Amino acid sequence: MPAVNRLRNHLRAFALRLPEAYADFPWGEVVLKVNRRIFLFLGRDQEITGFSVKLDQHLGMALSVPGAAPTRYGLGKAGWVTLSFGEELPERDLLRELVEESYRLVAPKRLVAELDRRAL
Repeated sequence: MPAVNRLRNHLRAFALRLPEAYADFPWGEVVLKVNRRIFLFLGRDQEITGFSVKLDQHLGMALSVPGAAPTRYGLGKAGWVTLSFGEELPERDLLRELVEESYRLVAPKRLVAELDRRAL
């Protein structure tokens, strides 16, 4: 399995461990949601090129990563960033941190509090 597929599967598995997170498949794409709100876009399975997350605290840092750009369709104005996978894949710890921040921005406060009580 190519490294990008392993990384994508790792991010999906990590996101599904967050409180009440679940996968959904609108538009034929894989998204992760909490409380019916998307916090992670993984795209179509056959188009494994990157992922998108909503950021605030790490927005500037994420945009400095090679291959990163504001998400299209006007989502970039709301803090969404798309990170594209190139030859060098970003560190998994950094990517998990970005996914968790996105989750925290869209999840209800009670679920964020539950996450704070957990050790992932």
